[in-house]
Amino acid sequence: MINTIKFTLPESKIPKNCYNVMADLASPPVGSDDLAPLFPMTLIGQEVNLKRAIEIPQPLCDIYHQWHPTSLYRARRLEQTLDTPPYIYNKYEGVSTARSHKPNTAAAQAFYAYDLGDTCHLTPLV
Repeated sequence: MINTIKFTLPESKIPKNCYNVMADLASPPVGSDDLAPLFPMTLIGQEVNLKRAIEIPQPLCDIYHQWHPTSLYRARRLEQTLDTPPYIYNKYEGVSTARSHKPNTAAAQAFYAYDLGDTCHLTPLV
């Protein structure tokens, strides 16, 4: 395992929670007032939340399962260059429908906006 670079989870092991980096920052970079013009309050609540894990709603998990899991690649040379104790992983997002990471956040933003009743520009994702 020590020399393993590529890691692929089976679908049954796909996380049901998002890691929240805010829990590990010394001070938050933005507050809820800064984000209010841009995002639904549910997403803002996650952005300013200090819990380490935030549950992903099942309908959103179902959307992610369309293009996940994708492999993680350990960036050993970057870890050595930065001389950092944490492991660093790179994720190939080319398997998503848009061939990028963008559907990950777009799906969540659309889900929460629709869930809050903002139907002006959105259609159901489920």
